[in-house]
Amino acid sequence: MDSTVLGPVEHREPIMEYQVGRPGRVIVMRLSEGEDLYESIETVAKKEDIRAAAVLITGGFRKANVVVGPKREKPKIEPKFKDFSGPGEVLGVGTIYSDDEGPKMHIHTAIGKGDETLIGCPRGGAEVFLILEVTIIEIEGITATRKLDESTGFKLLKL
Repeated sequence: MDSTVLGPVEHREPIMEYQVGRPGRVIVMRLSEGEDLYESIETVAKKEDIRAAAVLITGGFRKANVVVGPKREKPKIEPKFKDFSGPGEVLGVGTIYSDDEGPKMHIHTAIGKGDETLIGCPRGGAEVFLILEVTIIEIEGITATRKLDESTGFKLLKL
């Protein structure tokens, strides 16, 4: 069996952080044709003063502009976007944590239409097709926030 030497592997100390919370309120939403995914969920989160939560979605997207990975990593990450033209089916899992402006959602979705499948973060916007069911599970007892990370240019989760 041949082996290839790749050189030294950079070793980094683990930087995992965590806090323990408990489930709070559960909010169920129904979004309809044409509504914006982020605007709708973040509006309810702000109105209900949701500072930390898990988000589940099931339903359809009419269209979406999805981050499918980095176009470039350095000097700062530049996202690569791909348009989805539906209508198509979607399911997604995400979180809500607040930054200086209020609750902000981060969600990753799997979107499909026929033989087309797209997985990524619809950060460029997503419009509902027909109906989208949303479940928000509030997390109480943690102090997580989103803070600007200078090295990436993104507002990342901080505990």
